[in-house]
Amino acid sequence: MAGVKSLVALAFSGSIGLLFLFLACALPQFNNWYPFTVVIFYLLSPIPTLIAKRHSDDSSSNPCRELAWFLTTGIVVSAFALPIVLARAPVSEVIPTPGPIDLSTTTTLAPVTNTTTNTTTVIDGGACGLVLTANAVMFLTILGFFIAFDSDDVEYAVW
Repeated sequence: MAGVKSLVALAFSGSIGLLFLFLACALPQFNNWYPFTVVIFYLLSPIPTLIAKRHSDDSSSNPCRELAWFLTTGIVVSAFALPIVLARAPVSEVIPTPGPIDLSTTTTLAPVTNTTTNTTTVIDGGACGLVLTANAVMFLTILGFFIAFDSDDVEYAVW
């Protein structure tokens, strides 16, 4: 029965993490789906550890497991760094404003356009905070899965 309770708790915490991620993307003040790319990191992060568990039989530390932890750490750090980089990356937007018509040319009437440059970031700071919160919740959920279902006597550890 403890396995079912932990599975329900992990499902609930994963849902909360995805809720924060969807809020960071879909709220009207943010309205930008670039932060949703961290889902790729959620999917990639357990793969090195799962491969290392399949490859090594003993529970002691070995080079395969150490490499898997190193790769997993790199994936997790990248998932936390991506929204910070997106929140700091400047994006320049050139907005043309219509101006008066230039009458100095006799062949054609060419409008003189004044341009205004608007500099923003790829995502807002609030969206970055929500994505970082989602990252923390989701990676703690993945860690909780490995802690809860690490032993071989649990029926969920078979797959």
